[in-house]
Amino acid sequence: MAKVALLIGISKYEPGLAPLPNAVNDVEAMQRVLVNPEMGDFAPENVTVLKNPQRQEMEDAIYNLYAHRDKDDLLLFYFSGHGVTVESGDFYFSTSITRKSQNKLVPTTAVAGTSVHSWMNQSKSKRQVVILDCCFSGAFAKGLTAKDSGNIDLEQKLGGEGRAILTASSSTQYAFESDGLDLSIYTHYLVKGIEKGTADLDGDGFIAVDELHKYTKSKVQEAAPAMTPEFYPVKEGYRIFLAKSPKDDPKLKYRKEVEGRIYRGKFSIPARRLLNSLRLQLQLDADIADAIEAEVKQPYLEYQRKLEEYEATLIETVEIEPTLSERTLNDLRDYQQHLGLRDEDVAPIEKRIIGQAKPAAFVEEPPEPQTNHANQFEFEIVKVDAKGQIINRSQGRAEFFAEDLGNGVVLEMVSIPGGTFLMGSPGSEEGRYDFESPQHNVTIQPFFMGKFPVTQGQWKAVAAFDKVNIDLDPDPSNFKGTNRPVENVSWDDAVEFCARLSKKTGKIYRLPSEAEWEYACRAGTTTPFYFGETITTDLANYDGNHTYGSAPKGEYREHTTDVGKFPANPFGLFDMCGNVLEWCQDEWHENYNNAPTDGSAWLIDNDNQLWLLRGGSWLYNPRNCRSAIRYWYVRDSRNYDAGFRVVVVRGRAS
Repeated sequence: MAKVALLIGISKYEPGLAPLPNAVNDVEAMQRVLVNPEMGDFAPENVTVLKNPQRQEMEDAIYNLYAHRDKDDLLLFYFSGHGVTVESGDFYFSTSITRKSQNKLVPTTAVAGTSVHSWMNQSKSKRQVVILDCCFSGAFAKGLTAKDSGNIDLEQKLGGEGRAILTASSSTQYAFESDGLDLSIYTHYLVKGIEKGTADLDGDGFIAVDELHKYTKSKVQEAAPAMTPEFYPVKEGYRIFLAKSPKDDPKLKYRKEVEGRIYRGKFSIPARRLLNSLRLQLQLDADIADAIEAEVKQPYLEYQRKLEEYEATLIETVEIEPTLSERTLNDLRDYQQHLGLRDEDVAPIEKRIIGQAKPAAFVEEPPEPQTNHANQFEFEIVKVDAKGQIINRSQGRAEFFAEDLGNGVVLEMVSIPGGTFLMGSPGSEEGRYDFESPQHNVTIQPFFMGKFPVTQGQWKAVAAFDKVNIDLDPDPSNFKGTNRPVENVSWDDAVEFCARLSKKTGKIYRLPSEAEWEYACRAGTTTPFYFGETITTDLANYDGNHTYGSAPKGEYREHTTDVGKFPANPFGLFDMCGNVLEWCQDEWHENYNNAPTDGSAWLIDNDNQLWLLRGGSWLYNPRNCRSAIRYWYVRDSRNYDAGFRVVVVRGRAS
């Protein structure tokens, strides 16, 4: 097996494209972490760096990266420069001679993304990673499809087969530079995540490409909220391992604790004292600990700097032009985009200076959902032993009501009884993570929960309802099927779905709190899964190449499945383990210290960019489909493994 990388940085251009002075710095920084034996561990002779190459040299280098490779080689293509899309939607990599004529790209001066697609498809390598730090870079992934070329037997720590594409922006966005950094914003946090080990989110000593994406995206959006790094896994590329991390390094342990405790660039008094105690415990010098905290604060400080810069610009503009013309307003919007700020970031500033405010929404008292004993359904409950063998089958019964969404589409809502349960996982549970603790008792009031994750048919029906806040794509899913769960939807999309459904029905639909979700998933069980001590692919949709406990390997379907295909839990809820991750109301917290005990969502002013998901998915191993497992994504990220289900509270909705 060889690990081979091609790093290209384009900082100089012909007239018509702005220079990108940081691009050369970007490739040098990436080279530094990749060849470090404690990080990327790429052999120096296997890392090719091109700075401002002409078209033919660049095209030859990309071709040679993919040609004449073995199936277990790991290939990394990194590009920092201008990405260009043309009227057809095709993507081009700019070179040092790229130019435009009459504001249109001269295609013979750039490298076509379709050519790179072809070379990737022809390569024998089963592990291909592409990292694009350029504008419109999401467009490159749109035309790239998976290839079917047999199986490959690789050890888990070497990563699975497939492709993973990480992009600094979507197919329609610019990627932002930063005045305060020597690197681009995106590459700065890519490098930091590898160099400091903080992209090793699960603490296993390895950095997988999905972890690198999650870490980088969260940091980028702290500094430039309008910038949306994207991740495109193709086949099994989701778990390709790209680098190592210093697993037991005290500096890394302190950094992760700092990142978990910081809020809006500051620490609460208890957090400050906990960090001071940890410094002593880890025997960290004060200068080192202070430097770590300063680095962790940097994205938020960058964000604050941009807000202050926008405010100063707006004040100066209003002083000269008290009534802003349409031309000036357009200039302000462009300047806002240049800073990487969203409308909601600048709205308080504009309200304070210009005096414009949006009217508050009128909220009516919701009617109470009704059920009766005629609205009941029966289902089979399955229990397994530690080897995954079924040891008991029984019949369950639950009440429900059906919400008519029109055109024969209904949403079935199951009655969940109230009660008290122990949330989190015990220290003895196989495969548990520290962020599943401490265990704590939570009291839940009765509510209704979706029998299934929201399906694509239900999504399409509600997407046709009147808009409340944002537009919805009626067909966002990667894996098509009316009865398959909707996926590739963000937290904001899910909230809009609930808002439209609430407006239409008069009830208040919302996402479940994390506590409600785990209570509903466990359904009175205390084992790792509601099926028992383990799980099999006859019971749920997950990556059956991996096992839990003494259970056997099973099927890896590589896609979502129709809802209701597998047995329900004791409350009558289906697909709570696997199939798709499910968005919750809550912001992400690193543990359950000071978590609510009344079943409410755990929110901090409702503006954190990291939001919580539960349940595992078709893509994950069984360890990561347990009842206690927790995940986070940035709230506006859209992934092929993320969906949701809805709840309605009995009586007054919260």
